[in-house]
Amino acid sequence: MPTSERTEGVIRMLAQRGLTVAAAESLTGGELTAELTSVPGASAVVLGGAVVYATGLKHSLLGVDAELLAAEGPVHPEVARQLAEGVRLKLAVDGRPADLGLSTTGVAGPDPQGGRAVGTVFVGIATAAGTRVVELALSGDRAGIRRQVVERVVEEVATTLETGPM
Repeated sequence: MPTSERTEGVIRMLAQRGLTVAAAESLTGGELTAELTSVPGASAVVLGGAVVYATGLKHSLLGVDAELLAAEGPVHPEVARQLAEGVRLKLAVDGRPADLGLSTTGVAGPDPQGGRAVGTVFVGIATAAGTRVVELALSGDRAGIRRQVVERVVEEVATTLETGPM
């Protein structure tokens, strides 16, 4: 199913359940939030997104552990976990956190970063029931890797909504 159709389905499922979503994007630089908000009616479920491209912003805006960032760098599964949890809590409306917090961090290229190969990606999905991190090993050019990440996040959200506890 093309991402736009899948995205429409995800937005529809969120709306039907009265759930909200927020995204913390490093690798995708806002493309994920743009994809989610491309669907009419998305304003009912998408609270917002934080593009935290600079490593320091991951800590100062979303609470990722500064020692973790210093030791491991921004491309790490625990960073993805903390980003997803941080955005879920920080992008709260009227004291109510987002039901789903999403995050993307990785290396789109053209060069490796911090010892991580191009195509190494970590996606975080946080809910009140817990957080999971999906590791991806992608190939392609920078734009292709970023697009694949957006597609995969949409699929992961769909899977979470279809099978996981919220």
